[in-house]
Amino acid sequence: MPKFKTKQNVKNLSLILNIVLLIAVIYLYVDKFSGNSVDATVSSMENSGELNLSSDLNIAYINSDTLLAKYDYFSEITAILEDKRARAQAEYGNRAQGLQAEIEAFQRTSQGMTLAQGRAKEEELVQKQQTLQVYEQNLTQELMNEEANLTNALYDTISNYLETYGKSRNLNIILTYTKGSGVLYANAGLDITSEAIKGLNERYTTNKN
Repeated sequence: MPKFKTKQNVKNLSLILNIVLLIAVIYLYVDKFSGNSVDATVSSMENSGELNLSSDLNIAYINSDTLLAKYDYFSEITAILEDKRARAQAEYGNRAQGLQAEIEAFQRTSQGMTLAQGRAKEEELVQKQQTLQVYEQNLTQELMNEEANLTNALYDTISNYLETYGKSRNLNIILTYTKGSGVLYANAGLDITSEAIKGLNERYTTNKN
């Protein structure tokens, strides 16, 4: 008789869906706002002749951890992702529990079936389990796609605001600073995090209304 692992699949999906929620922060502030991106920007400016290292640079930075903690839009999309994860997990759990109940019923009554009936039911249950696994994979992919779309929207919102902010204050570069980043020291006078949070939240409130 096939070994059905529906209960274990529920636990595995729960772990996967929780991991998915962490990707937004990792994707945004490692891939998008990483030191490599800054290095590439500086290198590009050097090659194009836009950056003159012999002159003074107007530089500012933001603390990305603080920005995430206090940016209302990030709180909203995090809540959206958590809600989608919870609903997806509940839906999958209901389907998995239904299949598990059917499997257990078959295991209790299989001795009273003919060989042909038993094989036919086993094949049916195996097919249902495979269908559930495909549903799990599709569900996880949908959540990852949704997360990626929201993360990209978050990045675009922040970068567009900082571009406008930087130009209005004649800044050449705005860096991101967080614990564990390549920046070991940053003068507090260059920190524009509070201003950025205020401006982003004001823009978010205005656009939302």
